[in-house]
Amino acid sequence: MKQQVNDINSTLAGLLSELKELRGTIDSQHAEICSLNRNIDKLLKENRELRKRLEKYEQPPENSGNSSTPPSKEPIKAEVERRTKSLRKKSERPVGGQSGHEGTTRKKVEMPDEIQEVSSRYCSECGRDLSGVEGELDYVSQEIDLPQIQPIYRERRFYKKVCSCGCCNRDYAPRRRGGNAITFGKNIRAIATYLSVVQCMPYERLQSLFETMFNVRISQGTLANIVREMLEKSRPAIALIERMIKASAVVGFDESGCYTNGKFNWSWIAQTTYLTLVFRGAGRGAKVLEERFGDSLKNMVAVTDRHSAYFAIDFLNNQICLAHLLRNLEYLNDIDKKQTWAKDVQTLLRGAIHLRNEKPDEVIPKDSWLTRLDELLKKNLDSLRKEFNELKRGIIRCRDYIFNFLENPAIPSDNNASERGIRKLKVKQKISGCFRSGTGADAFHALHSIADTAWKNGQSPLDAILALV
Repeated sequence: MKQQVNDINSTLAGLLSELKELRGTIDSQHAEICSLNRNIDKLLKENRELRKRLEKYEQPPENSGNSSTPPSKEPIKAEVERRTKSLRKKSERPVGGQSGHEGTTRKKVEMPDEIQEVSSRYCSECGRDLSGVEGELDYVSQEIDLPQIQPIYRERRFYKKVCSCGCCNRDYAPRRRGGNAITFGKNIRAIATYLSVVQCMPYERLQSLFETMFNVRISQGTLANIVREMLEKSRPAIALIERMIKASAVVGFDESGCYTNGKFNWSWIAQTTYLTLVFRGAGRGAKVLEERFGDSLKNMVAVTDRHSAYFAIDFLNNQICLAHLLRNLEYLNDIDKKQTWAKDVQTLLRGAIHLRNEKPDEVIPKDSWLTRLDELLKKNLDSLRKEFNELKRGIIRCRDYIFNFLENPAIPSDNNASERGIRKLKVKQKISGCFRSGTGADAFHALHSIADTAWKNGQSPLDAILALV
Protein backbone atom coordinates (compact mmCIF):
# COMPACT_ATOMS: atom_id res chain seq x y z
CA MET A 1 0.00 0.00 0.00
CA LYS A 2 1.38 3.39 -1.10
CA GLN A 3 2.21 6.00 1.50
CA GLN A 4 -0.01 9.04 1.43
CA VAL A 5 1.71 12.39 1.20
CA ASN A 6 0.13 14.93 3.50
CA ASP A 7 2.88 17.70 3.37
CA ILE A 8 2.89 18.30 -0.43
CA ASN A 9 2.64 22.05 -0.04
CA SER A 10 5.70 22.23 2.16
CA THR A 11 7.58 19.97 -0.26
CA LEU A 12 6.71 22.16 -3.24
CA ALA A 13 7.71 25.23 -1.22
CA GLY A 14 11.10 23.65 -0.52
CA LEU A 15 11.62 22.74 -4.14
CA LEU A 16 10.68 26.28 -5.21
CA SER A 17 13.18 27.72 -2.72
CA GLU A 18 15.93 25.44 -4.03
CA LEU A 19 15.03 26.42 -7.64
CA LYS A 20 15.35 30.10 -6.80
CA GLU A 21 18.70 29.51 -5.19
CA LEU A 22 19.90 27.58 -8.26
CA ARG A 23 18.63 30.33 -10.57
CA GLY A 24 20.42 32.97 -8.50
CA THR A 25 23.59 30.90 -8.66
CA ILE A 26 23.25 30.52 -12.45
CA ASP A 27 22.64 34.27 -12.88
CA SER A 28 25.68 35.17 -10.82
CA GLN A 29 27.83 32.67 -12.72
CA HIS A 30 26.49 34.01 -16.03
CA ALA A 31 27.39 37.55 -15.02
CA GLU A 32 30.86 36.38 -13.99
CA ILE A 33 31.31 34.56 -17.30
CA CYS A 34 30.25 37.68 -19.23
CA SER A 35 32.70 39.75 -17.20
CA LEU A 36 35.47 37.25 -17.92
CA ASN A 37 34.64 37.32 -21.62
CA ARG A 38 34.86 41.08 -21.65
CA ASN A 39 38.20 40.93 -19.89
CA ILE A 40 39.42 38.29 -22.35
CA ASP A 41 38.42 40.49 -25.31
CA LYS A 42 40.20 43.41 -23.70
CA LEU A 43 43.31 41.35 -23.03
CA LEU A 44 43.32 40.00 -26.59
CA LYS A 45 43.07 43.53 -27.96
CA GLU A 46 45.91 44.70 -25.72
CA ASN A 47 47.92 41.64 -26.78
CA ARG A 48 47.47 42.47 -30.47
CA GLU A 49 48.49 46.08 -29.88
CA LEU A 50 51.55 45.05 -27.86
CA ARG A 51 52.57 42.50 -30.49
CA LYS A 52 52.25 45.15 -33.18
CA ARG A 53 54.43 47.53 -31.19
CA LEU A 54 56.90 44.76 -30.43
CA GLU A 55 57.30 43.93 -34.13
CA LYS A 56 59.02 47.28 -34.56
CA TYR A 57 61.85 46.09 -32.31
CA GLU A 58 61.91 42.46 -33.42
CA GLN A 59 62.25 43.15 -37.15
CA PRO A 60 65.57 44.40 -38.54
CA PRO A 61 65.85 48.21 -38.74
CA GLU A 62 65.46 49.89 -42.09
CA ASN A 63 68.55 51.59 -43.46
CA SER A 64 69.94 52.72 -46.81
CA GLY A 65 71.20 49.21 -47.53
CA ASN A 66 67.89 47.34 -47.28
CA SER A 67 65.27 50.02 -48.00
CA SER A 68 64.68 53.37 -49.64
CA THR A 69 65.68 55.21 -46.45
CA PRO A 70 68.27 57.84 -47.43
CA PRO A 71 71.65 57.73 -45.67
CA SER A 72 70.94 61.11 -44.06
CA LYS A 73 67.98 59.64 -42.12
CA GLU A 74 69.35 56.27 -41.06
CA PRO A 75 70.35 55.61 -37.42
CA ILE A 76 73.92 56.24 -36.36
CA LYS A 77 74.51 52.54 -35.73
CA ALA A 78 73.33 51.65 -39.24
CA GLU A 79 75.54 54.38 -40.70
CA VAL A 80 78.58 53.00 -38.87
CA GLU A 81 77.84 49.48 -40.10
CA ARG A 82 77.36 50.74 -43.65
CA ARG A 83 80.69 52.59 -43.59
CA THR A 84 82.62 49.66 -42.10
CA LYS A 85 80.94 46.81 -43.96
CA SER A 86 80.79 46.59 -47.73
CA LEU A 87 77.54 45.36 -49.31
CA ARG A 88 79.43 43.87 -52.25
CA LYS A 89 79.80 40.13 -52.46
CA LYS A 90 83.32 38.85 -51.88
CA SER A 91 85.05 37.90 -55.12
CA GLU A 92 87.81 35.40 -55.77
CA ARG A 93 90.27 38.10 -56.82
CA PRO A 94 93.15 39.00 -54.51
CA VAL A 95 93.16 42.25 -52.59
CA GLY A 96 94.92 45.22 -54.21
CA GLY A 97 95.91 45.99 -57.79
CA GLN A 98 94.88 43.34 -60.29
CA SER A 99 97.14 41.68 -62.82
CA GLY A 100 97.42 43.77 -65.97
CA HIS A 101 96.38 47.00 -64.26
CA GLU A 102 98.35 49.94 -65.64
CA GLY A 103 99.60 52.03 -62.77
CA THR A 104 100.30 55.76 -62.81
CA THR A 105 103.33 57.56 -61.43
CA ARG A 106 103.72 61.31 -61.13
CA LYS A 107 106.27 62.53 -63.66
CA LYS A 108 108.80 65.32 -63.20
CA VAL A 109 108.30 68.52 -65.16
CA GLU A 110 110.97 69.58 -67.64
CA MET A 111 111.04 73.25 -66.58
CA PRO A 112 110.68 73.64 -62.80
CA ASP A 113 109.81 77.06 -61.40
CA GLU A 114 112.67 76.98 -58.90
CA ILE A 115 115.93 75.02 -58.64
CA GLN A 116 117.42 74.47 -55.21
CA GLU A 117 120.89 72.91 -54.89
CA VAL A 118 121.46 70.86 -51.76
CA SER A 119 125.01 69.90 -50.71
CA SER A 120 127.17 69.51 -47.60
CA ARG A 121 128.95 72.59 -46.28
CA TYR A 122 131.30 70.79 -43.87
CA CYS A 123 132.84 67.33 -43.71
CA SER A 124 130.96 65.05 -41.33
CA GLU A 125 134.20 63.36 -40.22
CA CYS A 126 136.89 66.06 -39.88
CA GLY A 127 134.76 69.21 -40.05
CA ARG A 128 136.74 70.70 -42.99
CA ASP A 129 135.07 73.49 -45.00
CA LEU A 130 133.71 72.10 -48.30
CA SER A 131 132.42 75.36 -49.79
CA GLY A 132 135.22 75.41 -52.37
CA VAL A 133 134.81 71.76 -53.37
CA GLU A 134 132.81 71.14 -56.56
CA GLY A 135 129.97 68.69 -55.89
CA GLU A 136 128.99 65.67 -57.98
CA LEU A 137 125.30 65.30 -58.84
CA ASP A 138 123.86 62.36 -56.93
CA TYR A 139 120.14 62.41 -57.78
CA VAL A 140 117.32 64.87 -58.58
CA SER A 141 113.86 65.09 -57.01
CA GLN A 142 111.05 67.61 -57.39
CA GLU A 143 108.75 68.98 -54.72
CA ILE A 144 105.28 70.38 -55.35
CA ASP A 145 104.18 73.18 -53.07
CA LEU A 146 101.83 76.15 -53.04
CA PRO A 147 103.09 79.72 -53.16
CA GLN A 148 102.53 82.03 -50.24
CA ILE A 149 99.18 83.54 -51.11
CA GLN A 150 98.88 87.31 -50.94
CA PRO A 151 96.04 89.35 -52.42
CA ILE A 152 96.70 91.44 -55.52
CA TYR A 153 95.52 95.03 -55.28
CA ARG A 154 94.79 96.16 -58.80
CA GLU A 155 93.94 99.84 -59.24
CA ARG A 156 91.79 100.57 -62.27
CA ARG A 157 91.68 104.13 -63.58
CA PHE A 158 88.87 105.06 -65.92
CA TYR A 159 89.37 107.91 -68.38
CA LYS A 160 86.67 109.56 -70.39
CA LYS A 161 87.53 111.15 -73.73
CA VAL A 162 85.79 114.11 -75.33
CA CYS A 163 85.73 114.10 -79.12
CA SER A 164 86.12 117.26 -81.22
CA CYS A 165 82.43 116.87 -82.02
CA GLY A 166 81.69 117.36 -78.35
CA CYS A 167 80.71 113.73 -77.60
CA CYS A 168 81.96 112.29 -74.29
CA ASN A 169 83.13 108.69 -74.74
CA ARG A 170 83.17 106.08 -71.95
CA ASP A 171 83.94 102.46 -72.91
CA TYR A 172 83.05 101.26 -69.42
CA ALA A 173 80.01 101.11 -67.15
CA PRO A 174 79.37 104.28 -65.15
CA ARG A 175 80.06 104.14 -61.47
CA ARG A 176 77.00 103.33 -59.46
CA ARG A 177 75.73 106.02 -57.13
CA GLY A 178 76.86 105.15 -53.62
CA GLY A 179 79.01 102.30 -54.90
CA ASN A 180 82.15 101.27 -53.04
CA ALA A 181 85.48 102.24 -54.53
CA ILE A 182 86.83 98.80 -53.53
CA THR A 183 85.44 95.70 -55.26
CA PHE A 184 86.45 92.04 -55.41
CA GLY A 185 87.89 90.52 -58.56
CA LYS A 186 86.51 87.59 -60.53
CA ASN A 187 88.84 85.03 -58.96
CA ILE A 188 87.66 85.85 -55.44
CA ARG A 189 84.03 85.78 -56.55
CA ALA A 190 84.45 82.49 -58.41
CA ILE A 191 86.29 80.80 -55.53
CA ALA A 192 83.72 82.04 -53.01
CA THR A 193 80.90 80.65 -55.16
CA TYR A 194 82.72 77.37 -55.76
CA LEU A 195 83.41 76.78 -52.07
CA SER A 196 79.87 77.75 -51.07
CA VAL A 197 78.04 75.62 -53.65
CA VAL A 198 80.33 72.77 -54.71
CA GLN A 199 82.09 72.29 -51.36
CA CYS A 200 79.00 73.28 -49.31
CA MET A 201 80.88 75.65 -47.00
CA PRO A 202 78.74 77.96 -44.85
CA TYR A 203 79.47 81.68 -44.98
CA GLU A 204 81.08 81.80 -41.54
CA ARG A 205 83.69 79.20 -42.42
CA LEU A 206 84.17 80.77 -45.82
CA GLN A 207 84.85 84.13 -44.20
CA SER A 208 87.42 82.54 -41.89
CA LEU A 209 89.11 80.70 -44.76
CA PHE A 210 89.55 83.84 -46.88
CA GLU A 211 91.06 85.74 -43.97
CA THR A 212 93.34 82.87 -42.86
CA MET A 213 94.58 81.56 -46.21
CA PHE A 214 94.23 84.50 -48.60
CA ASN A 215 94.61 87.40 -46.15
CA VAL A 216 91.38 88.88 -47.52
CA ARG A 217 88.75 90.21 -45.12
CA ILE A 218 85.29 89.77 -46.52
CA SER A 219 81.97 89.94 -44.67
CA GLN A 220 79.33 87.22 -44.73
CA GLY A 221 76.87 89.67 -46.27
CA THR A 222 79.25 90.30 -49.15
CA LEU A 223 79.65 86.56 -49.67
CA ALA A 224 75.86 86.19 -49.83
CA ASN A 225 75.65 89.05 -52.33
CA ILE A 226 78.31 87.43 -54.51
CA VAL A 227 76.32 84.19 -54.68
CA ARG A 228 73.12 86.11 -55.48
CA GLU A 229 74.85 87.99 -58.30
CA MET A 230 76.06 84.66 -59.68
CA LEU A 231 72.43 83.48 -59.72
CA GLU A 232 71.50 86.29 -62.12
CA LYS A 233 74.49 85.57 -64.35
CA SER A 234 73.63 81.86 -64.43
CA ARG A 235 70.10 82.28 -65.83
CA PRO A 236 71.09 82.01 -69.54
CA ALA A 237 73.06 78.80 -68.83
CA ILE A 238 70.16 77.34 -66.83
CA ALA A 239 67.75 78.16 -69.67
CA LEU A 240 70.08 76.35 -72.10
CA ILE A 241 70.31 73.27 -69.85
CA GLU A 242 66.52 73.21 -69.53
CA ARG A 243 66.04 73.39 -73.31
CA MET A 244 68.49 70.53 -73.83
CA ILE A 245 66.77 68.36 -71.21
CA LYS A 246 63.40 69.00 -72.84
CA ALA A 247 64.85 67.64 -76.07
CA SER A 248 66.33 64.54 -74.39
CA ALA A 249 64.84 61.08 -74.94
CA VAL A 250 65.73 59.56 -71.54
CA VAL A 251 65.59 61.70 -68.38
CA GLY A 252 66.01 60.68 -64.74
CA PHE A 253 63.88 62.40 -62.11
CA ASP A 254 63.95 62.51 -58.33
CA GLU A 255 62.79 64.78 -55.52
CA SER A 256 63.78 65.55 -51.94
CA GLY A 257 62.59 67.86 -49.19
CA CYS A 258 64.37 71.07 -48.26
CA TYR A 259 63.76 73.80 -45.70
CA THR A 260 63.72 77.37 -46.93
CA ASN A 261 63.15 80.27 -44.54
CA GLY A 262 61.41 77.98 -42.05
CA LYS A 263 59.10 76.43 -44.67
CA PHE A 264 59.22 72.95 -46.15
CA ASN A 265 59.76 72.90 -49.92
CA TRP A 266 60.71 70.25 -52.44
CA SER A 267 63.85 70.14 -54.55
CA TRP A 268 63.55 68.39 -57.92
CA ILE A 269 66.20 67.07 -60.25
CA ALA A 270 65.97 66.30 -63.96
CA GLN A 271 69.19 64.84 -65.34
CA THR A 272 70.71 62.95 -68.23
CA THR A 273 74.16 61.52 -68.84
CA TYR A 274 75.55 64.99 -69.63
CA LEU A 275 73.06 67.42 -68.05
CA THR A 276 71.81 68.25 -64.56
CA LEU A 277 68.98 70.61 -63.67
CA VAL A 278 68.04 71.08 -60.01
CA PHE A 279 65.21 73.43 -59.10
CA ARG A 280 62.86 74.22 -56.23
CA GLY A 281 59.14 73.38 -56.31
CA ALA A 282 56.21 74.13 -54.01
CA GLY A 283 55.04 70.52 -53.84
CA ARG A 284 55.77 66.90 -54.63
CA GLY A 285 53.00 66.33 -57.15
CA ALA A 286 53.04 65.84 -60.90
CA LYS A 287 51.96 69.46 -61.41
CA VAL A 288 55.49 70.72 -60.68
CA LEU A 289 57.03 68.81 -63.60
CA GLU A 290 54.11 69.53 -65.92
CA GLU A 291 54.45 73.28 -65.36
CA ARG A 292 58.22 73.20 -65.82
CA PHE A 293 58.56 70.91 -68.86
CA GLY A 294 55.11 71.05 -70.50
CA ASP A 295 54.47 68.93 -73.59
CA SER A 296 58.08 67.76 -73.79
CA LEU A 297 57.26 65.15 -71.13
CA LYS A 298 55.32 63.18 -73.75
CA ASN A 299 58.56 62.49 -75.63
CA MET A 300 60.59 61.38 -72.61
CA VAL A 301 61.30 58.00 -71.05
CA ALA A 302 61.34 58.77 -67.33
CA VAL A 303 63.71 56.85 -65.04
CA THR A 304 62.29 57.20 -61.53
CA ASP A 305 61.48 55.49 -58.27
CA ARG A 306 57.95 54.25 -57.54
CA HIS A 307 56.58 57.62 -56.37
CA SER A 308 52.97 57.85 -57.60
CA ALA A 309 53.41 61.36 -59.06
CA TYR A 310 55.58 60.05 -61.89
CA PHE A 311 52.89 57.62 -63.06
CA ALA A 312 50.30 60.40 -63.18
CA ILE A 313 52.33 62.13 -65.92
CA ASP A 314 51.87 61.27 -69.58
CA PHE A 315 55.45 60.16 -70.26
CA LEU A 316 56.38 58.29 -73.40
CA ASN A 317 57.41 55.39 -71.14
CA ASN A 318 58.77 54.70 -67.66
CA GLN A 319 61.61 52.74 -66.13
CA ILE A 320 61.56 52.20 -62.39
CA CYS A 321 64.77 52.01 -60.36
CA LEU A 322 65.77 48.39 -59.82
CA ALA A 323 68.23 49.40 -57.11
CA HIS A 324 65.25 50.48 -54.98
CA LEU A 325 63.55 47.13 -55.51
CA LEU A 326 66.72 45.21 -54.68
CA ARG A 327 67.06 47.11 -51.41
CA ASN A 328 63.40 46.45 -50.52
CA LEU A 329 63.90 42.76 -51.27
CA GLU A 330 67.01 42.73 -49.11
CA TYR A 331 64.87 43.97 -46.23
CA LEU A 332 62.45 41.07 -46.75
CA ASN A 333 65.41 38.70 -46.61
CA ASP A 334 66.41 40.23 -43.28
CA ILE A 335 62.86 39.77 -41.95
CA ASP A 336 62.56 36.11 -42.94
CA LYS A 337 65.76 34.32 -43.79
CA LYS A 338 64.03 30.98 -44.53
CA GLN A 339 61.78 32.17 -47.36
CA THR A 340 63.00 32.01 -50.97
CA TRP A 341 60.56 34.31 -52.82
CA ALA A 342 62.48 37.55 -52.24
CA LYS A 343 65.76 35.82 -53.09
CA ASP A 344 64.31 34.50 -56.34
CA VAL A 345 63.09 37.95 -57.38
CA GLN A 346 66.49 39.40 -56.51
CA THR A 347 68.21 36.76 -58.62
CA LEU A 348 65.92 37.56 -61.56
CA LEU A 349 66.55 41.32 -61.39
CA ARG A 350 70.29 40.93 -60.94
CA GLY A 351 70.40 38.52 -63.87
CA ALA A 352 68.74 41.09 -66.13
CA ILE A 353 71.16 43.82 -64.97
CA HIS A 354 74.14 41.51 -65.51
CA LEU A 355 72.97 40.66 -69.01
CA ARG A 356 72.67 44.35 -69.89
CA ASN A 357 76.20 44.97 -68.55
CA GLU A 358 77.54 42.13 -70.69
CA LYS A 359 75.70 43.43 -73.79
CA PRO A 360 75.62 47.22 -73.33
CA ASP A 361 74.68 48.06 -76.92
CA GLU A 362 72.30 45.25 -77.88
CA VAL A 363 68.49 45.24 -77.91
CA ILE A 364 67.39 42.41 -75.59
CA PRO A 365 63.75 41.17 -75.74
CA LYS A 366 62.09 41.47 -72.34
CA ASP A 367 59.19 39.01 -72.84
CA SER A 368 60.97 36.00 -71.33
CA TRP A 369 62.01 38.07 -68.31
CA LEU A 370 58.43 39.26 -67.77
CA THR A 371 57.21 35.65 -67.99
CA ARG A 372 59.62 34.59 -65.25
CA LEU A 373 58.57 37.56 -63.14
CA ASP A 374 54.89 36.72 -63.58
CA GLU A 375 55.52 33.19 -62.31
CA LEU A 376 57.02 34.61 -59.14
CA LEU A 377 54.17 37.10 -58.71
CA LYS A 378 51.58 34.30 -58.91
CA LYS A 379 52.93 32.63 -55.78
CA ASN A 380 50.78 32.80 -52.63
CA LEU A 381 52.59 34.75 -49.91
CA ASP A 382 49.81 34.73 -47.29
CA SER A 383 51.88 32.47 -45.04
CA LEU A 384 54.59 35.13 -44.87
CA ARG A 385 54.48 38.50 -43.17
CA LYS A 386 52.41 41.33 -44.55
CA GLU A 387 55.47 43.17 -45.91
CA PHE A 388 55.86 40.48 -48.58
CA ASN A 389 52.36 40.99 -50.00
CA GLU A 390 52.78 44.77 -49.82
CA LEU A 391 55.92 44.67 -51.97
CA LYS A 392 54.35 42.09 -54.28
CA ARG A 393 51.39 44.42 -54.93
CA GLY A 394 53.82 47.29 -55.56
CA ILE A 395 55.73 45.23 -58.12
CA ILE A 396 52.50 44.22 -59.85
CA ARG A 397 51.48 47.87 -60.24
CA CYS A 398 54.75 48.75 -62.00
CA ARG A 399 55.29 45.41 -63.77
CA ASP A 400 55.37 46.97 -67.25
CA TYR A 401 58.17 49.39 -66.29
CA ILE A 402 60.71 46.95 -64.83
CA PHE A 403 62.55 45.55 -67.88
CA ASN A 404 62.30 48.41 -70.37
CA PHE A 405 66.05 49.00 -70.01
CA LEU A 406 66.67 45.69 -71.80
CA GLU A 407 65.00 46.82 -75.01
CA ASN A 408 66.62 50.27 -75.04
CA PRO A 409 70.37 50.47 -74.28
CA ALA A 410 70.02 54.22 -73.56
CA ILE A 411 67.81 53.53 -70.53
CA PRO A 412 69.67 52.80 -67.27
CA SER A 413 68.41 50.12 -64.90
CA ASP A 414 68.51 52.41 -61.88
CA ASN A 415 68.02 56.01 -60.87
CA ASN A 416 71.26 56.31 -58.92
CA ALA A 417 72.50 59.22 -61.06
CA SER A 418 69.51 61.33 -60.00
CA GLU A 419 70.05 60.44 -56.34
CA ARG A 420 73.73 61.36 -56.57
CA GLY A 421 72.86 64.65 -58.25
CA ILE A 422 70.42 65.70 -55.55
CA ARG A 423 72.51 64.42 -52.65
CA LYS A 424 74.58 67.61 -52.69
CA LEU A 425 71.46 69.41 -51.45
CA LYS A 426 71.19 67.06 -48.46
CA VAL A 427 74.88 67.58 -47.66
CA LYS A 428 74.37 71.36 -47.75
CA GLN A 429 71.35 71.11 -45.45
CA LYS A 430 73.16 68.79 -43.07
CA ILE A 431 75.94 71.38 -42.74
CA SER A 432 73.91 74.59 -42.70
CA GLY A 433 70.51 73.30 -41.50
CA CYS A 434 68.41 75.19 -44.01
CA PHE A 435 68.38 78.00 -46.55
CA ARG A 436 67.72 81.41 -45.02
CA SER A 437 65.94 82.80 -48.10
CA GLY A 438 64.34 81.67 -51.33
CA THR A 439 66.95 83.55 -53.33
CA GLY A 440 69.76 81.72 -51.57
CA ALA A 441 68.06 78.37 -52.19
CA ASP A 442 67.51 79.14 -55.88
CA ALA A 443 71.12 80.28 -56.23
CA PHE A 444 72.41 77.02 -54.77
CA HIS A 445 70.13 74.96 -57.04
CA ALA A 446 71.12 76.85 -60.19
CA LEU A 447 74.87 76.96 -59.55
CA HIS A 448 74.93 73.30 -58.51
CA SER A 449 73.22 72.48 -61.82
CA ILE A 450 75.97 74.25 -63.75
CA ALA A 451 78.80 72.74 -61.68
CA ASP A 452 77.42 69.20 -61.94
CA THR A 453 76.82 69.57 -65.69
CA ALA A 454 80.43 70.70 -66.12
CA TRP A 455 81.68 67.72 -64.09
CA LYS A 456 79.62 65.28 -66.20
CA ASN A 457 81.28 66.67 -69.34
CA GLY A 458 84.81 66.29 -67.99
CA GLN A 459 85.23 69.99 -67.19
CA SER A 460 86.24 71.73 -64.00
CA PRO A 461 83.29 73.06 -61.95
CA LEU A 462 85.50 75.98 -60.88
CA ASP A 463 86.20 76.89 -64.51
CA ALA A 464 82.48 76.70 -65.27
CA ILE A 465 81.71 79.11 -62.42
CA LEU A 466 84.63 81.34 -63.43
CA ALA A 467 83.12 81.58 -66.92
CA LEU A 468 79.97 83.13 -65.41
CA VAL A 469 81.79 85.97 -63.68
